[in-house]
Amino acid sequence: MSRSLFELAATAIPFTVLFALSWMALSVSPWLALGLSLVNSAFVVRLFMVQHDCGHGAYFRSRELNDWLGRVIGVLTITPYDVWRRNHAIHHATTGNLDRRGVGDIPTMTVAEYRQSPLIRRFLYRLLRHPVVLFGIVPFYTFFLQNRIPIGQMRSGMRYWISALGTNVAIFGLIGALYLLGGVPVLVFVYLPMMLLAASAGMWLFYVQHQFEETTWERDTDWSVQDAAFEGSSHYVLPPLLRWITADIGVHHVHHLASKIPFYRLGEVLRDHEALSDVRRITLRESLGCTRLALWDEDSRKLVSFAEARYRPA
Repeated sequence: MSRSLFELAATAIPFTVLFALSWMALSVSPWLALGLSLVNSAFVVRLFMVQHDCGHGAYFRSRELNDWLGRVIGVLTITPYDVWRRNHAIHHATTGNLDRRGVGDIPTMTVAEYRQSPLIRRFLYRLLRHPVVLFGIVPFYTFFLQNRIPIGQMRSGMRYWISALGTNVAIFGLIGALYLLGGVPVLVFVYLPMMLLAASAGMWLFYVQHQFEETTWERDTDWSVQDAAFEGSSHYVLPPLLRWITADIGVHHVHHLASKIPFYRLGEVLRDHEALSDVRRITLRESLGCTRLALWDEDSRKLVSFAEARYRPA
């Protein structure tokens, strides 16, 4: 528990200090406040990773402690914890499964499905997969709008409604307090930039963890959770500072193989099992090319771009 508490403090304290400094900087320059707010988005991302480990029951031994810490952080990350935990569990149980797409993943069509789709659906899919939409508009929609209502979980019980609505009340209370104490400038230059950049960064990380050329998708009869983890999840090799900010979530193949390992132990797993370091490696530079990939080609078993799909045999 001591290591978990240390990592929490090493994230929450700088987050609080930077937030306060950004607020204070408004009296000097709103642009200075904005700059500090954008820097603080890194700690919002890291707080989300702590929440993520809580959802897997990996952060503390006590499930109750995990859940309540996750719920508190969920107010800061504007993510209802219980709703997210359920959807993320489905993601782990279905990632890379062509017959069970749709929950907790990036929408992905096969080449054949795309070709057989009506023109309007193809247009909307291409629009969705455009980087400006996927990493600009979609994060705003997901975190600021979709997270407010547990869509798709109407029949799953009141627990998820309570999670979403309870988180909403706390978020609106927090925003209201910021407005009353600091007015519109605090919201515009301190709060919103930090949250928007963190949301986009989170969407990018989630994207590159499974949307790369050598990933794998299988039909339900051939799918297994181990293969999906080992072959369908990337090892995103980041510089040390970015590894720390993202809480080693780039070691995603190991995380999917053993989600109970807390983020601060993932680096140790790579050191102890060197063979895992070379699996599905993607560097920061290589990851930028992943944005052009959009369709799963079942024949070549690769994720391909729209341009490449045009020349694939029908």
